[in-house]
This record gives sequence, structure tokens and C-alpha cells, in this order.
Amino acid sequence: MDKQYFIDKAEGALLHTYNRYQKVWDHGDGVYLFDTDGDKYLDFVAGIAVFALGYGNEKYNKAIVSQAERLLHTSNYFYSVPMAEAAEKITKASGMDRVFFTNSGAEAVEGALKTARRYYYNKTGKADSEIIAMNHSFHGRTMGALSVTGKEAYRAPFEPLIGGVVFAELNDLESVKAKISDKTCAVILETVQGEGGIYPATKEFLQGVRKLCDEHDILLILDEIQCGMGRTGTLYAFEQYGIKPDVLTTAKALGCGVPVGAFLTTEKAAALVPGDHGSTYGGNPLVTAAVSAVLDIFREDAVLDNVKESGAYLYETLEAIKQEFPAIIKDHRGLGLMQGIELSVPAKEIINGAMERHLLLINAGESIIRFVPPLVVQKVDIDRMAEILRETLKSI
Repeated sequence: MDKQYFIDKAEGALLHTYNRYQKVWDHGDGVYLFDTDGDKYLDFVAGIAVFALGYGNEKYNKAIVSQAERLLHTSNYFYSVPMAEAAEKITKASGMDRVFFTNSGAEAVEGALKTARRYYYNKTGKADSEIIAMNHSFHGRTMGALSVTGKEAYRAPFEPLIGGVVFAELNDLESVKAKISDKTCAVILETVQGEGGIYPATKEFLQGVRKLCDEHDILLILDEIQCGMGRTGTLYAFEQYGIKPDVLTTAKALGCGVPVGAFLTTEKAAALVPGDHGSTYGGNPLVTAAVSAVLDIFREDAVLDNVKESGAYLYETLEAIKQEFPAIIKDHRGLGLMQGIELSVPAKEIINGAMERHLLLINAGESIIRFVPPLVVQKVDIDRMAEILRETLKSI
């Protein structure tokens, strides 16, 4: 197939909001993608931490096809079997009590923010709530999610956004304390900042924020859209901190490719009532069948065990590479299969060089490369990645 034909066709019709690489993907297999020229690429991007099960997983594909042949969509004025099953599985697996299925991570954040404001309104009868978010965070590009994203460059062109948002610093508990007022309804943060540079919250900080929220009767919202669904070695990263959020957002690997997200709440935080929130497609039979299948496969195929083993091996491997190239790699951090290296050169140089050698990587800011491969990645795949990364670093 002529890839330029498809590139030109797309550029002639799409709104130009992405600077896309000049690749047209045809199919995938395991941890590899194949383009229309027939070339094979080792994928350490996984659709930005989405394709946790790798490409061509038979159990997953069978579940999608079976549901598509049976029933794709019904209104949320009715129930469906996949919706009921997925809701029960995700609440049980996460330890949360209630779930609302959305179409994306950004929509999950929107629902979480509305939940917090409704909780405050129910408590005070006032509509003047404030939300504390973190600098350098990323929560999405819809207006509410953008309002709590801690990067001014993302927000500036779209002001005025929703009001009542103030920003503190991740891993600086005093900065959070300083922002709390009698109007604060929630603190929102990523358990591991993704777009902001792969920065995990410290246990001391997250436990401290949980205590502050309890003391002031405000909701703790954890955004685990990228770091959740097994990415860090537990189903949700907060499980490693000895705390529990009041509201949790999840997406990406929740559906492993179909457009689905969710926000989950504890019973206490389940403040929304009929008429407060809705979604035409949210939680339809197709996407919830995918969610249900993903959760089953995680359990049946011991995906989390592989994340722990492969994640530890990836950490050792990147640490070794860091020692070999101290002039280029300034830092290495992360959890499980969500890791990053901070560079003294633009990340694009490494990404482009690796792509020429058939390895796909992605940045997290101008100088950080993140490694978010499918959760089924094996040591042999990590070895191949390391070989190509070393070649690329040597070329610089």
C-alpha cells in the first residue's frame, strides 16, 4: 500500500491538531506494530499506555467480536448484561463502591470534578467550591480537565476556564496545606505524574494528603488514567501507598483500545443524583464487554505478575544504560512498566533515532522519554529495546 496516499488523504480532511510521524500502521502482533510498507517495529508506546494486552490477544478479540455480533448499544435508560458485569468487576477489583462509565479519561475527570462540587454543595448549600490541583500535572484537554492541568501553556489559549482552581506542588505537603480553605471541596492529583515527567507521589506525601482530606472533609481524587490498570505492578497504583481515594479516574488500559473510561467513588462520595450527569455512549454493551474481558484476562493470565517481573528487569536495564551514558541520561525514575529517563538533549533526537532503528518510544516533556510498553512485554523484548536504545545513544 502507498503510505503517502493515506497520509495525504488524512491531511486533506483532518483538523491539524497533531504533528504525526510519517507512519501508517497496518496491523499489530504481540508487542510489535507493522506499517503499510511491511516493516516491523518494537512498540514501547502501546498507544500511550493503552494496549496493555498487546496486539492480537485472542481472548480479548473474541470478546469484542462476540459482543459486536450480539448488541452494540442501548440507551442508559436500560440495563445490559455487559454493563452489570463490568461494573461489579471493576468496583470489586478496585475496592471502590460505585462506578460511572465514560468514553475517555478526560470525561472521567470531568465527572470526578462534578462529583466533588456536588459533594460540597450537598454539604454547604453553596456553589463557591474550590479545587486544589498540582503543578506540572496533566488531566486532559476538555475544559474542566484542562482547568486542573498544571501547565500554563496548555491552559492559556483557552481561558477563562472553570474557576475556583488553585495549584500546589506534588510531594510538597506544606504547599497543599497552604491552599486549603473552607471552600476546598477536593484535591486532585496523579498518583504518578505521566505527561509531567514520570514523577511518582511519595508515600509520605500521599498519606499526608489523605489525612488532610479526612480532617477537612474534602474529597481526594486520584487520577490513574495512565498509571492505573496494572501499569505500576498493582491494579491501581494507590494500592502501594496504604491509602484509598474518595474518587478514582481510570481509562486507557481499562478497555485496551475501545474508547472507555470511568470514575469510581466510595459510597460516601457518591454525591451525584439522577439528572446530574450522563453520557449517550458511556458504558454501552460493546465497551463494557471489553472492560469485563480485560479484567478477566488480567486475572487468568497473571498480567500483574508479569508487570512486576518485567518492570523490575526494565528498571535494572535502564539503570545500566544510565551508567553507560552519564553525559546524556541525567535521571531515571518510575514504577513497574511506567518509567522515564531524563536527558541532557531533546527527547525527539532519541525518539527519531530509535524509530529509524524500528523502536517506538514517546516523550513526556521536551527532555524525558517514557517507557510504557504493553504489560505482556518479556525480557527478550526489553533486551531488544535496550540494544536499539544503546545504538541510538551512541550515535549522538
